[in-house]
Amino acid sequence: MKNLLQIPAASPQKIFDLRESAFAQDLFITAVSYFDFFNRLNKSPSGIDAICDSLGIKKRPADVMLTLFKAYGFIREKAGMFYLTDTAKNYLVKDAGFDLTSYVDSLKNRPICEDMKKVLRTGKPANWAAAKEGKDWAASMEDDSFAESFTAGMNSRGAYLASGLACVLDLTGYHNLLDIGGASGIYAAILVQKNPHLHAAVFEKPPVDKVAGYTARKLNLSNKIDVTAGDMFRDDLPKGFDVHFISHVLHDWDIKEVKTVLTNSFRNINSGGMIIIHDAHINKAKTGPVSAAEYSVLLMFLSEGKCYSVTEMKNLLEETGFKEISYKPTILNRSIITAKK
Repeated sequence: MKNLLQIPAASPQKIFDLRESAFAQDLFITAVSYFDFFNRLNKSPSGIDAICDSLGIKKRPADVMLTLFKAYGFIREKAGMFYLTDTAKNYLVKDAGFDLTSYVDSLKNRPICEDMKKVLRTGKPANWAAAKEGKDWAASMEDDSFAESFTAGMNSRGAYLASGLACVLDLTGYHNLLDIGGASGIYAAILVQKNPHLHAAVFEKPPVDKVAGYTARKLNLSNKIDVTAGDMFRDDLPKGFDVHFISHVLHDWDIKEVKTVLTNSFRNINSGGMIIIHDAHINKAKTGPVSAAEYSVLLMFLSEGKCYSVTEMKNLLEETGFKEISYKPTILNRSIITAKK
């Protein structure tokens, strides 16, 4: 059996950053060139609702945009109001002596900027990776060939991230883990390798459930990992599990859908069980880290979600009924948030 816990000494951080920051520059260019964001905010510091109204944009992409600009040091927030920093006042306002907006404006005809405008105004995701005549991510995942290709890519990412996760996650005393939306099953595979006492099941929609079964067989872990087909939004999660593991799933969905999944988890997990949310999380103040703020733009652009902040996820877990909520960083700016029933 391949030992998935042995990862290379060289870090893939730059590769992750390049991929996950792919749309952040386009959001900045669009905000400067099509919405005159910084000049408007300079004249009238505002809260998020007023910003949405004045620019004609939706709240989810607005939140992602404001978080990105705070992370970049262009704006600051105080008591729910947003203000320009000195950097923005000196370089992103048209009457400033060193105004660079025209320099930024020269790139406004990039095709992605047109798609970014639509996402900001409608709140709906663009076509997958902005391919013409394409589908958004959720619709694309209904296609068998796309689902398999996409999952293979997430599998290669997961193999690295899960190894770092396994080093900080203590599953002593737990016996049955349900990997919700577990895609290829790579996280379940690594966690049962790290914790030989553990049995796991991957809960996933068809056709991706077939990929999870293939992974278990390929790694000779069929006796340790089961696969259950189902829809986490419509079907009750299977009972009998004392750990619910959710990795890089909730960030694809808006708050309503996130609440649905967390409620499903709380209703069906064993009493005393632990939920583990593994993802890239924005910090409590929603000022970074930059990598997570940039990744959130990609998620906002291509899916119905974003990177949630530690505070947002804590509040959602508490509203659902979970307690003893804690946060712990892992690797490559990922982290886990755990809570108990």
